Parts: sequence; C-alpha cells; structure tokens
Amino acid sequence: MLLTRRSAISALSVAALATLAACGSDAGGSSSSSSSSTDSAAPATDLTGQIKGAGASSQGDAQDAWMNGFLAANSGASVEYAAEGSGAGREKFIAGAVDFAGSDSSMSEEELAKVDAVIEVPLYISPIAVAYNVPGFTGETHINMTPDTIAKVFSGTITKWNDAAIAADNEGAELPDLDIVVVHRSDESGTTKNFTKYLGKVAADVWTYEAEETWPIEGGQSGDGTSGMIATIKGAEGAIGYADASKVTDELGTVAVGANGSFSPYSAEAAAATLDASELSDKATDTQIVYDINYTAEGAYPIILVSYLIAHQKYDDADIAATVKGYLEYAASEEGQTAASEAAGSAPISDGLREKVLAAVGTIA
Repeated sequence: MLLTRRSAISALSVAALATLAACGSDAGGSSSSSSSSTDSAAPATDLTGQIKGAGASSQGDAQDAWMNGFLAANSGASVEYAAEGSGAGREKFIAGAVDFAGSDSSMSEEELAKVDAVIEVPLYISPIAVAYNVPGFTGETHINMTPDTIAKVFSGTITKWNDAAIAADNEGAELPDLDIVVVHRSDESGTTKNFTKYLGKVAADVWTYEAEETWPIEGGQSGDGTSGMIATIKGAEGAIGYADASKVTDELGTVAVGANGSFSPYSAEAAAATLDASELSDKATDTQIVYDINYTAEGAYPIILVSYLIAHQKYDDADIAATVKGYLEYAASEEGQTAASEAAGSAPISDGLREKVLAAVGTIA
C-alpha cells in the first residue's frame, strides 16, 4: 500500500519552489472555484478540512500532483490518499473510513444501495498497457497482437512467444521460442475489471469470463497493486501483464493492439480518442458521470482506464465538505488535469466533460 499525505508544510515548500522558479503556473481548488484558476502564489483560502481518501493505485501519481497544487493554494487544509486498490477504496468509502475514493470502475448498484447520494466523476483517463518482458522488444519495438490473440494469451491458449498467431501479425520479427508467463493482479482491481471487460467485448468467443475486479483464472503469477504487477513482469523473462501505462518502464515492451485492421501502440492521445467516441452509461446521471467504452473507435487505442473520484453529496462536517469539494474542483480544473498529465501521462479531460464534472462537484455540501 502507498500512503501519501500532504499538509500545510509540504504545500508551502511546493509554493516556495514554484515562486523561485517563476513558472507562472496556476493554482485553484477553493470551495468556490470553477474551471478557471488563480495564481499559485495567491493568498491561501480559508479551507481547513483534513480529508482522507483511498483507492486506485493507478491514480497515485495524479493524486500526488493534485495534492501539491491544491495545498499550495490551501495551506490550512490537509489531504491524504492511500493507494490500496479500487475495491479497498470503495469499501472504506462505504464504511465511512475515508472521505473520498479513487476507483478504476464505477460503483455497483449493490454498493450504491449502502450509501447516501454520491457523485462519481471521471478525472483520470489513461491507457492500459499490455506490457511484457521479451528481450529485443522494448521501447518503440512493439509486438502486434489482435484482440483474439491477446485473449488467447491471457486465457492460456497461446503459451509461446513464437506461436503462429503472434508471428502472423509480426512479419519478419524474430520472436523467441520462450514460454509466456501470464501475470495478473492479486488484489481487487478496477484495472483488472476494465481489462477483462475489454476482452469480453472484443473477443467473446475466446474470453468467456465475466468482467470482474478479481482475476478469474487460477494459477500464473501475480502482483499486488500496479507496482507489484510491474515488478513481477520485470522479474520473469517471457512475462506479460496489464497495467496503467504510466507505470510501464523502458525496460519492458508493450503490445500494439489491433483494431479495424491496424495496430496502435498506447498513447494518452489515442486513449482520449477512445473516450471521445464513447457514450455515457445507461446508469449515468448528472452526478454519476460513468461511461460505456467504445472499443472499436477508428485510430484510437482501445484498452483504456476511466478512473473515477467518488464523494458524498452531503457531509456532516462543513469543513470536510468544503475541502472535498475544493479538492475535486482542483483535480478537474485545467491546471489540475495538466499536472496529472505531466506526472502520470494521463489524458486531460475535455472542456465539455469538465463542465459536467464541475456541475456534479458543485452539489457537494
């Protein structure tokens, strides 16, 4: 588990560094802010709430960036975030142990029945990389795979890197006679749910499992959290797994995913194109902005993570309410999204989506 805490002291050091560097960056995040922001050296607001969050490990770097920017302008407040996984974050939120949650999947109907009115807003958009440890195929040297091939690899049907199905889409590549070692998440993970949902939608004849946060197949190797997944792939030659692309290092390679007759490596821009082509879910409301992903958009990278921040609409403590509201407003702001993109390689949300998100966050009281 990664626990990140920010308070007035760390915020002041960030503000001082920003002033010395004369970067001219913006900062916002007061409870009354909107999509516009104020200068990072502006006087601190009167927010004093001490708020706690927990959830998706994929959001870890983005949360760090949001905390730094928000607290530079709100030095009387404090924020902490425990990157324990999406499922753990939602459980703590429902139990009242934290004030907000980060989750790579939206709340289920069963979970929503256990809490009063909530908001769910997509503030972290990132490609899910299919990452592997195969010598000679790192960096920009991608191995191409169709959706069916990816499904067969992860279901255990394809077991060698030089299998005919992989070779057919990588003409001229010298694929090694190397066993494939499938790596999955050991914890309840929204990334797992997003990845298995993709497989079930695009390769239903091969992948016959439900989209779940728990990996559905026994055996193989596993890693706890995003960092554990990456460490396990690094440690086993021939390994393949799935992770938020921002965490994949240059030591590993990534699959160029097939769609509409072409193969696309991941990028924040290609992930954004997938979200732009997607529709709101049938269960979406003005305060629960959740998506059904379009996995066949032209020129897009189809395996993406739409990660949500989840908060109550009503809090018993007015200081907590104001600070949660201000923090989410900062995360949704243009500055907050840029900070997350620079820290984690995520795709900033569009202006149109930002307007919807800020309207939802505005209902917090």
